[in-house]
Amino acid sequence: MSAVADRLGFWPPQYAAWGNMEAFIAYTDKITAFLPGGLATINAYLATFAESILGVLLILGFKTRWIAKLTGLMLMAFAISMSLTLGIKAPFDYSVWVGSAGAFLLANQPSFAFSIDELVLRVRN
Repeated sequence: MSAVADRLGFWPPQYAAWGNMEAFIAYTDKITAFLPGGLATINAYLATFAESILGVLLILGFKTRWIAKLTGLMLMAFAISMSLTLGIKAPFDYSVWVGSAGAFLLANQPSFAFSIDELVLRVRN
């Protein structure tokens, strides 16, 4: 969620990695250089949308298992893309592999206390 806030300009310049969406689009173009040229803008907005929605749903604990799997796949795609274009060190610097593994670990938990999923389960029983 912090990365999305950065792209949208909510962080002060001294704390921002990108600071605005244009800079993030340029970064997206760099890490997706293997894709056709005009896709950077679309990818940047799709990534921002996906990160926002998946992040909020994970915080709320709604459909946690499925959302965690989707989040793990998204982060894995980011990590692979970063590795191919920036080198293996880049995704480790930003803990993208760790985030992906954490999402897959969450997806395999037997229950999700303090979640909408748990609340729905209690109401049904």
